[in-house]
Amino acid sequence: MQRILSDQLAGKIGETVTIAGWVHRRRLLKSVAFLVVRDAGGFAQVVADAATRAQVAGLTEESVVEVTGMVTRNAAAPAGVELTRPSVRTVSSASVPLPVELHRPALTATMPTQLDHAALSLRHPTRSTALRIAAAATAGFRGVLAGRRFVEIQTPKIVAAATESGANVFGVDWFGRPAFLAQSPQFYKQLMVGVFERVFEVGPVFRAEPHDTARHLAQYTSLDAEMGFITDHRDVMAVLTATLAGMAAAVAPWAELTVPGEIPAVHFTEALAIAGAPDDEPDLAPAHERALGEWARREHGSDFVFVTGYPMGKRGYLDGFRYGMPPHGGFAIGLERFVARLTGAANVREVTAFPRDLHRIVP
Repeated sequence: MQRILSDQLAGKIGETVTIAGWVHRRRLLKSVAFLVVRDAGGFAQVVADAATRAQVAGLTEESVVEVTGMVTRNAAAPAGVELTRPSVRTVSSASVPLPVELHRPALTATMPTQLDHAALSLRHPTRSTALRIAAAATAGFRGVLAGRRFVEIQTPKIVAAATESGANVFGVDWFGRPAFLAQSPQFYKQLMVGVFERVFEVGPVFRAEPHDTARHLAQYTSLDAEMGFITDHRDVMAVLTATLAGMAAAVAPWAELTVPGEIPAVHFTEALAIAGAPDDEPDLAPAHERALGEWARREHGSDFVFVTGYPMGKRGYLDGFRYGMPPHGGFAIGLERFVARLTGAANVREVTAFPRDLHRIVP
């Protein structure tokens, strides 16, 4: 019998079906026993009869099982249905004690424990949902830009020189020559404007910044875009606004995010004043960004704000522009921080499958 997922059971009432997944929880009561099976569709409740009660009692949580039974209405069960008169087959047993409890609504294990046992902790709905949100946000990013004739590209992650500042790079040995892990695809996406006019990339970037905070990773996923033939920065802001709106629509099943039709904008010098920063501050610190966000919500009812007129610095990579290059500009979004804000996660590692930071390079 072909396997179906738990979220398809409601349409199969009265039929005999087969599901398969992980033992999420067993409830052994005096008069009845329940088995909760978790799969890609959600959860399914199985009612153990006299013939299967002993088998269910012997199962360990996170073992993989296949269950065949009749779909029966029960308003108290997930999706209002459950499987009755089941036969249960163990596919793969979990043979060691679980270092993380997955049946509880919230993960109670410490963050180091969760990360050490990521293969298990990522199965918890809070962790897996965050990764689903990341996937949806990425799909929304791609969808909007592809619809505006942007072409997806893939650029090198091993480069001969630092892309941005020279101090925060990871050095590697490239067949006896020095090389670095790319800090961003900035140089290459600009060159590709000369090929396709509009390009975007979803890929990893690497920052050798020795920050041990809840918002920093040494490797993260960057959603990058670059577009040619712009009049000024407002063209880029308009595309970014539309992109954020598309990403918000894509994550709507899990998180609420409202993107205004026009995001408020302030000049860098005004932003410093709003944030209470010194006039000669060269950049906005996290505390300044929070103050700006509070101002945007208070004054404009917006969760977003553009800061224009950042101090400029000259770039040295001009060789690729000798063959004719239109005025161009772009933007980048850090996926993990974006998802962390959406979910209210206190630590960006909560929404990252296998984070790499100052201390962690495994699993």
